[in-house]
Amino acid sequence: MSTAQPSAGATRTERDTMGPLEVPADAYYGASTQRAVLNFPISDLRFPRRFIRAIGLIKRAAAEVNCDLGVLGRSLSEPIAAAAQEVADGKFDRDFVVDIYQTGSGTSTNMNANEVIANRAAELLGEEIGSRTVHPNDHVNMGQSSNDVIPTAIHLAALLGIQEGLVPALAELRVALMEKSEAYWGIIKTGRTHLQDATPIRLGQEFLGYAGQVERAERRLQHAQAELAEVALGGTAVGTGIGMHPEFVSRVCERIAALTGITLHESDNHFQAQSTMDAAVEASGVLNTIAVSLLKIANDIRWLGSGPRAGIFELLLPEVQPGSSIMPGKVNPVIPEALIQVCGQVMGNHVAVTVGGQWGFFELNTMMPLIAHNLLQSIDLLAAATANFSRQCIRDLTATDRGPALVEQGLAICTGLQPYIGYDAAAAIAKEAYASGRTIREVARERTELSEDDLDRALDPEAMTKPGLGGPPAGG
Repeated sequence: MSTAQPSAGATRTERDTMGPLEVPADAYYGASTQRAVLNFPISDLRFPRRFIRAIGLIKRAAAEVNCDLGVLGRSLSEPIAAAAQEVADGKFDRDFVVDIYQTGSGTSTNMNANEVIANRAAELLGEEIGSRTVHPNDHVNMGQSSNDVIPTAIHLAALLGIQEGLVPALAELRVALMEKSEAYWGIIKTGRTHLQDATPIRLGQEFLGYAGQVERAERRLQHAQAELAEVALGGTAVGTGIGMHPEFVSRVCERIAALTGITLHESDNHFQAQSTMDAAVEASGVLNTIAVSLLKIANDIRWLGSGPRAGIFELLLPEVQPGSSIMPGKVNPVIPEALIQVCGQVMGNHVAVTVGGQWGFFELNTMMPLIAHNLLQSIDLLAAATANFSRQCIRDLTATDRGPALVEQGLAICTGLQPYIGYDAAAAIAKEAYASGRTIREVARERTELSEDDLDRALDPEAMTKPGLGGPPAGG
């Protein structure tokens, strides 16, 4: 994939409706793109690879469908489709030079794609770049508008990122957590609520909870995918479909499905599809929820691995790198911390997407590039960090004997005494045990008439990990 920018030295003259303009001689884009480069010298942020792939696929499908419908000759459709596929494959990434912070409709980027594809198609026909033999508007953009292509490309790029990156990453993490749940099922430790000791729990049950969070994240993501599958393509300028063959969209969606395996369908209400980005906001909300969930898991594991001597240290995290530049031998939970930071970024991105989604006025949303950048970044970051967390942390976690060793010393197991002696008496035993440094069993042996068998039944930590009236009542 080419990443170098077109050279700023030699130039050639390109034209658009505003007149001639000099562009880099080796660039495939034209005058409209160059105007955007000059107009928006804002940042170093550009549309990501996945978005360029999506818009290339849309342009390829459009050219092929327009040919099938008899509105574009094969002599033009074939080189346009070939050039568009090259764009999708990343051959011309260096020519996508327009800043994210540009016109709110993304028109500059749509024209960037149209010009690159038109010039490359002309070259494939043996014509000079800039000859307009293949016209960026009349031919490449036929049946389309920036106002329906850009939101469709956002949806398609998001679906590609979810399907190819985030779905497999979450599935891998769920499997890894379930494997640990099964491996740790026999380990009984002290539970914690409000960061204080609570009734016993299996370490495997804690990991079952983490796996359940990921399973529900996958379900929420499926709903977001279904919402993103509805696309704005076909509305053209304001949702009316002016300038488009009535069979254009359904055929383009079929063609994209054949190319990607992603099923899209035309919106049944183009006026909402172009005036809002509600589906993208919802998808970002799902990503935000997933980030919240993953942060909880990563932070729990970080805390459970704290120590090794002055912390909880119920888990031994894989040692992947030295943790300190001044303290020899220190090893930090760097993999969970990387995921935690990604989760923070995704939450921030959701705020930006939410603000962007509010910016729909009359027939068009005008923060689509901002939404695209943040939504697609969230998908890619979550996918990469989640997979990394599974492979470099969860997979090689080890349980220590610290958790089981502390169960008998825990104070919350006094909950098991409540059915026998009542809440107040059990609380008094817990307070005395804490003050004296003794165990609940030792104090109960002195202050109650319970037999050793009664104490064994009441203070059985395994029984406390099961539901039902047969065990002691739960505490909150």
